[in-house]
Amino acid sequence: MALVTSTEMFKKAYTGGYAVGAFNVNNMEIVQAITEAAAELKSPVILQASAGARKYANSVYLIKLVEAAVELHPEIPMVLHLDHGADFETCKSCIDSGFTSVMIDYSGHSFEENIAESKRVAEYAHERGVVVEAELGTLAGIEDAVSVDADKAMFTDPDQVEEFVQKTGVDSLAIAIGTSHGAYKFKPGTDPKLRLDILAEVARRLPGFPIVLHGSSSVPQEYVKIINGHGGALKDAIGIPEDQLREAAKGAVCKINIDSDLRLGMTAGIREHFVAHPDHFDPRQYIGDGRKYVKDIVAHKIVNVLGSDGKA
Repeated sequence: MALVTSTEMFKKAYTGGYAVGAFNVNNMEIVQAITEAAAELKSPVILQASAGARKYANSVYLIKLVEAAVELHPEIPMVLHLDHGADFETCKSCIDSGFTSVMIDYSGHSFEENIAESKRVAEYAHERGVVVEAELGTLAGIEDAVSVDADKAMFTDPDQVEEFVQKTGVDSLAIAIGTSHGAYKFKPGTDPKLRLDILAEVARRLPGFPIVLHGSSSVPQEYVKIINGHGGALKDAIGIPEDQLREAAKGAVCKINIDSDLRLGMTAGIREHFVAHPDHFDPRQYIGDGRKYVKDIVAHKIVNVLGSDGKA
C-alpha cells in the first residue's frame, strides 16, 4: 500500500466513534516506534512533520523514512502530513515533494486572511490529490515554530465554522477548545477541562465534517517521574486528561495530535539508560531504550485514547 490521504480514514473514524492518531516524527527511531505499534494493533496512522522536524532532519530524510515504513507495513494505511504549514509556499513545497496531507495554519491572522490563504492552499492541493487541514481559533503553548501566549489564545467561534469551511473548501478543521501545545499546558492546581460544548456545537453546524485537536498530549506522569528521577528537571508538566480526549474521539474529532508525550518517552528511556549504564556510549543502546518507551506510549494511545486499534 502506498501513502494515502486521510479522506477514507476520517469517514470511518467519524462513523466508528474513534480518532486517528497524528504522531509527530523527527528521526528514524520515532518513525519505527509509531509504525510498529500501529502495525501490531492494526491501526491506521498519520505521521506528521512540523517545521522544526523538517529543519532538523530535512524533509527528504523524513519522506524516505516514512516510505520505508510503508514498505515494511503495507497492511496499515499511513498518511504523511505537514503539521502547521505557515503559508502557501510551505504547503506547496510539501505537496510537490510527496506529502499526502498538509495543514495551513493561518489562524494567527484575521478571519478574512485565514479564509483566503486556506482556500489558496486547498485549491492547489486538491488539483494534486492532496487533502488540507486548516485551523480556526488559536491554541496557547509552545511547539517548534508555534508559540502563542495564553492571553492571546482564542476558543473557536462556532458562528464562524460554516462560512470558513464553505469558502475555503478545506477537508478538516482544527479547532481550539482548551488544548495547548507543549508539556506545560496548565498551571499547577488547575482542573484541565476541554470545552466539549464548543465541540458539540461545531459538530452540529458541520455534520459529518472531520474535526482535529492539536496540543493533545497528556504528559504521562510516569515518564515525567522517570526523567526527574534520572537527572531531569521537568517542573509542573501537566497535560490533557485522557478521558476527555477519548470522549472527544467518540464524536466529531477524527484526528488527535500527539507530540510532547513521544518526546517525554524518548527522553525518559535515554536518561534511564545512562544512569543504569554509565559506561555505554553506543547510540543504538540508549536510543533503543527511548524507542521502546515511544512505542509503548503510541500503543497506549491507540487502545485507550483513540480507539483506533483493529480499524486498519
